[in-house]
Amino acid sequence: MTDHPPAFPRLVQEFFCERLIAQRSASPQTVACYRDAFRLLLGFAERRLQKLPTAMALADIDAPLVLAFLDDLETGRGNGARTRNLRLTAIRAFMKFVSQREPCALAVAQRVLAIPSKRFDRPMVGFLSRAEIEAVMAAPSPETWSGRRDRVLLATLYNTGARVSEIISVRRGDIVVLDASPSVLLHGKGRKERSVPLWRRTAVAVRRWLTQVPDQEDQHVFPNRMGEALSRSGVEARLGAAVATAAKTCPTLRGRKISPHTLRHTTAMHLLQSGVDVTVVALWLGHESPSTSHSYVEADLEMKRQALAALRPPKSAEKRYRPGDQLLAFLEGL
Repeated sequence: MTDHPPAFPRLVQEFFCERLIAQRSASPQTVACYRDAFRLLLGFAERRLQKLPTAMALADIDAPLVLAFLDDLETGRGNGARTRNLRLTAIRAFMKFVSQREPCALAVAQRVLAIPSKRFDRPMVGFLSRAEIEAVMAAPSPETWSGRRDRVLLATLYNTGARVSEIISVRRGDIVVLDASPSVLLHGKGRKERSVPLWRRTAVAVRRWLTQVPDQEDQHVFPNRMGEALSRSGVEARLGAAVATAAKTCPTLRGRKISPHTLRHTTAMHLLQSGVDVTVVALWLGHESPSTSHSYVEADLEMKRQALAALRPPKSAEKRYRPGDQLLAFLEGL
């Protein structure tokens, strides 16, 4: 009996409906990310092969085509290595599913799975000083509705270290400000939830702000003028306006590119500088592993200075190295 090649469109549909949604219960964000990767891949394959996606076979999506697609992401679309690797992760997940579902497609899948991720330089973590974050949080006008919202929004972002997707999804039912331990429930990546305590100043500001939004459990805490949740671009715009205002009185903010993720880095750095253990910082930010939080330790020069001050030099006198051979002396002089 001859094995028939698997139908590529059927495998794609089964991957999304069965593997991602039914079996793994992937979050809507993960499904959307994988969907976007396949839309780009199939669009590239259609232009290259002159075939409609529904007419493609799995053998068409081989390693050379995937490599060409990844190169096109960087050269044609201007994507960086991080985005390239993210698209490759989606393709790998699909090929792993195919290799388990269709043994006759194992050779094609294995060649694609062998494509490595691209290494890239990790930039130094950027963060704000305490004076800078105070200036940014105080920048929105307390005289307007949007200014009061922005003040509480920025204070909550700094307090919790929340991602943009987490802060815009906060609803009234996620906020506890009336008992002795005020907190906010954040809905993180991969359907993970975490409860983050609110500092007293933040809790007071949130409690006052809640009097200005409808008293309903599912009401977004940080709405736009239409009463709907702020968008990601909306949060970025409000932060940008606050930074521009704060820069007038805080010169160190001028010319700097500050994103909502910069506030997340700032929260982590200030927690570490206050003596909070790195494992607690990882829990605070919702990192899967404490190793992710070590980048903040590496970026903090003050912590390095303290470690250097605590390190005692050895008592033995330092001896100068003297090469004992002419050839070694030549190499030493290069």
